[in-house]
Amino acid sequence: MVARVVPVEPFDLVVFGITGDLARRKLIPALYHRMDAGQMPQGARIIGTGRGALDDTALRRLVSEALDAFVGPKNLDAAVREAFLAAFEYLRLDATSQAGWEDLAAAVPDVPGRPRVFYLSVAPGLFEPIAAQIHQAGLAGGETRVVIEKPLGHDLASARQLNGRLAQCFDEHQIYRIDHYLGKETVQNLMALRFANALFEPLWNARHIDHVQITVAESVGVEGRGAYYDAMGAMRDMLQNHMLQLLCLIAMEPPNHIEPDEVRDEKLKVLNALAPLGDSQSVVRGQYGRDNGMASYLEEVENPDSHCESFVALKTCVDNWRWAGVPFYLRTGKRLRARVSEIAVTFKEVPHSIFPLGSGQIDHNVLIIRLQPDEGINLLMTIKDPGPGGMRLAPAELDMTFAERLAARGLRMPDAYERLVMDVVRGDQTLFMRGDEVEAAWAWIDPIVARWEEQDDRPHPYDPGTAGPDEAMMLLHRDGRRWREISA
Repeated sequence: MVARVVPVEPFDLVVFGITGDLARRKLIPALYHRMDAGQMPQGARIIGTGRGALDDTALRRLVSEALDAFVGPKNLDAAVREAFLAAFEYLRLDATSQAGWEDLAAAVPDVPGRPRVFYLSVAPGLFEPIAAQIHQAGLAGGETRVVIEKPLGHDLASARQLNGRLAQCFDEHQIYRIDHYLGKETVQNLMALRFANALFEPLWNARHIDHVQITVAESVGVEGRGAYYDAMGAMRDMLQNHMLQLLCLIAMEPPNHIEPDEVRDEKLKVLNALAPLGDSQSVVRGQYGRDNGMASYLEEVENPDSHCESFVALKTCVDNWRWAGVPFYLRTGKRLRARVSEIAVTFKEVPHSIFPLGSGQIDHNVLIIRLQPDEGINLLMTIKDPGPGGMRLAPAELDMTFAERLAARGLRMPDAYERLVMDVVRGDQTLFMRGDEVEAAWAWIDPIVARWEEQDDRPHPYDPGTAGPDEAMMLLHRDGRRWREISA
């Protein structure tokens, strides 16, 4: 495995919310690593905006503190750090008023061939007013790109409104709806695994695959995001975006080329083919309680009457020729046993065992795509146990852990934001969601949430440090299957 770095052209990046948590934890470290790797050129400029009375020096001090905290002094090169800090400028601007926009227009003029990126690292309520101000200031033409983070709406109606307002200000090819899961190395490798290898794609269908599990488990609670999370819940916060995107990449048909709209067209077909979840037994939601001194969900969100879910599990199907009859099981939750995100593709059993009784059990082959904590791909197989004594079958695991392979070459695993921000600069939308994708996902989710609100019943309780409520286990038990263990 060789890390090949392709430098981008000089660019202007305007970050709204430069002093916020996302910018400090993700954007600033990502940009530093890209400069350290030689991908971000010296001529690039990063302009932070805010209402505070800062200046360039104060902003660079904040950036330096973010580097120390989230990259680490031992991982910082003094010369690169100095050049990186010099790229930052501060511009005072109020996103909700006319103040400062003429200064911004003067600071980032439209230069042919030079990308001009506006990153909205702000609360969702500011997406529309900032987009309108960028347009009114004459900054929406040329090589302009605008980046927005989730949540992309709260339901289908609000998502359509947001898309409509953005469309009034920008062309669709200028809008980058970021989902950081799509920037993970393993997710990108999923397309290579399927479409660059003759081994898997012929088996990637209902004839050979028994079922698919997608798990995104977190060991932490809501951690200071109580107000936001209690208004969203696990279904809206995780499943509607991250997990459905993973399902799309697993289930989509091969595009003719790896081009942005061709890939997104195939993902949209999957979303439109998802079976409606009309049966209440197909969806389980839960809420973690209090245990071992840890606060319950209700205590953390400071809402004793909350009916919001911190866990959701569901069974669905993709109603098309390739996947007819193959169940897809999805689950996500907080305060679970471990932090792990993975996709497990379980193949069907061999049709007939030729081995004598007592040789050992022939298990399903399982392809495991791990997104966190250790990105990599595993394949569970059955082999002969080495040594004399006859035919003894035993499980074996083929392991390709990306971080280990990179470490052996003195390299490191890049963060998803490193890839995604550079893709924005390059103008590559392949790993970003299109507006109709977002709306299709909400259209599938909304009836489920509406039914919960109508029933007004509490989610099933579960103990922290477990795999979720017992009712979630029954989703698979009824089908004669089991969830994979949640373990780091």
